[in-house]
Amino acid sequence: MAVILVVEDEEQTRVLVESILVDDGHQALTAAASAQALAVIQTDRPIDLLFTDIRLGPDVAAGLVHAGLDLAQQAVELRPELRVLYTTGYGITNRMKAMFVPGSEFLPKPYDINRLTAKIAALIK
Repeated sequence: MAVILVVEDEEQTRVLVESILVDDGHQALTAAASAQALAVIQTDRPIDLLFTDIRLGPDVAAGLVHAGLDLAQQAVELRPELRVLYTTGYGITNRMKAMFVPGSEFLPKPYDINRLTAKIAALIK
């Protein structure tokens, strides 16, 4: 069992992913924006994996178009052992890929349960 922090601004997607993770035997923590996620990361709670959307609505509205990329970099600085899985429904550029933290993975939207659980299993092995 892993503890996974899901950062997703779309509530229905966030709730669905949380349900999938719990059904798969994991503990899920959730946040809708990078500030909420950082608050969780800065606690003593164990977190094994950060699953973050690259574009987070509340952060985009504040001018932070790729907040998930920045979030992951800050999270790994605070927790170097943290694994990261990125997602987005938008295209990604080579410049964006260059900002991925080392050892991370990417799962494009839309994804299905099998692809999600397989990516997570590969990252937390």
